[in-house]
Amino acid sequence: MSKLDELLAKKGTLLADGATGTNLFDMGLTSGDPPEEWNVTQPEKIRTLHRKFVEAGADIILTNTFGANRHRLKLHKLEGRVHELNRAAAELAREVAAEAGREVIVAGSIGPTGELFAPLGALTYEEAVEAFAEQAEGLKAGGADVAWIETMSAPEEMRAAAEAAAKVGMPFVVTASFDTAGRTMMGLPPSGLADLAGEFACAPVAYGSNCGVGASDLLAAVLEITRDHPDAIVVAKANCGIPVIRGDEVVYTGTPELMADYARLAVDAGARIIGGCCGTSYAHLAAMRQALDGYEKGARPSVEEVVARIGPLVSPPAAAPTDGGDGEGGRRRRRRGVREA
Repeated sequence: MSKLDELLAKKGTLLADGATGTNLFDMGLTSGDPPEEWNVTQPEKIRTLHRKFVEAGADIILTNTFGANRHRLKLHKLEGRVHELNRAAAELAREVAAEAGREVIVAGSIGPTGELFAPLGALTYEEAVEAFAEQAEGLKAGGADVAWIETMSAPEEMRAAAEAAAKVGMPFVVTASFDTAGRTMMGLPPSGLADLAGEFACAPVAYGSNCGVGASDLLAAVLEITRDHPDAIVVAKANCGIPVIRGDEVVYTGTPELMADYARLAVDAGARIIGGCCGTSYAHLAAMRQALDGYEKGARPSVEEVVARIGPLVSPPAAAPTDGGDGEGGRRRRRRGVREA
């Protein structure tokens, strides 16, 4: 049993952290610069990021390694430093977790390669497994407890990342971004994620959804997953409200109060691991912690109730559900680049 399994068994529901990218931008990261390099050039800022989330109540902190695979690092001429940057990131998170005075899980963030798989692109499945395994080895060496495969779209990429985690002996979590009319950009619906997980090299500790275009859309995806797989350990890690472009900035509309209500709705929808993605600050996470503490799971909400409480679906499916949460739900538009989660 992994440490994540053990903590889930002990606490029932876990709070994952919030945004990496948007919070690092607030600390001075410049758009276009690789956040992963900060693991060695600005380690105290990365420690601060993790520490503030732990202080806000996070049970799980994700390493600053979303784009730390050879294909994405190649864009910054850092492809030869995969092991170094991943190990450093995991070590920083491990240090902060050790200071917490309670059990905090270090999750090694693994994002997509940014490449298309053959025959649509040049990347082969075997090359993807090799790249993800290289990253996972660094995370494991630095002390990560679990590989956190996130913001995925292509089924073959999820399979490759899962195989890589199994290859290096790491338990893993998989989350997809259902951001295109109720599906991932590559066409996978939420109901298909569990079926896909059954094809992995070994079973994930948990699976679910992250990022996308809004909290309501993500909860609609979670409702679809838990409808078909009520016993699954499901992850909900939504963006902080809805992204709105103001001038040259993307601003997230979610307030701490909205994210607190989202957290309660996520529990009611059947999620066991709940966190925030793009735009989620320490204050948002603290409100989510307060909302979850002592909360008793309520009735399963309908999509209409979700929309009434936290806002409209941004990317609804072709036929919006009206059946108490039993429809497909709406979702999101995929975000690439740093994990602005």
